Amino acid sequence: MTTGHRITVERSDRHVRVVHDGEVLADSDRALVLRETGCPDRYYLPPEDVRLDLLTPSDTHTYCPFKGTAAYWSRPGADDLVWAYPDPKPDVAGIKDHLCFYEVEVV
Repeated sequence: MTTGHRITVERSDRHVRVVHDGEVLADSDRALVLRETGCPDRYYLPPEDVRLDLLTPSDTHTYCPFKGTAAYWSRPGADDLVWAYPDPKPDVAGIKDHLCFYEVEVV
């Protein structure tokens, strides 16, 4: 990692729920929280806690020099709503295949 940039990944003790257009897309007590310099906390959820049947793989891929290449999923009217790192960088290996949403409820 470059000087001044820091990423940590740890198990969250919070309950994370994702609702989109009134439909629950994810509900988890097993989330990981990723904290990255200059970014909001992001919750990464195990795929078993995500309604993958309600999501469609997207052709979008982005690259982060700190985390690796992300793959995305969409819903009708909500392109690239969720992403995951199938092969993350070693420093964030814990988020492998966990899914992250832009908007979550954390309790």
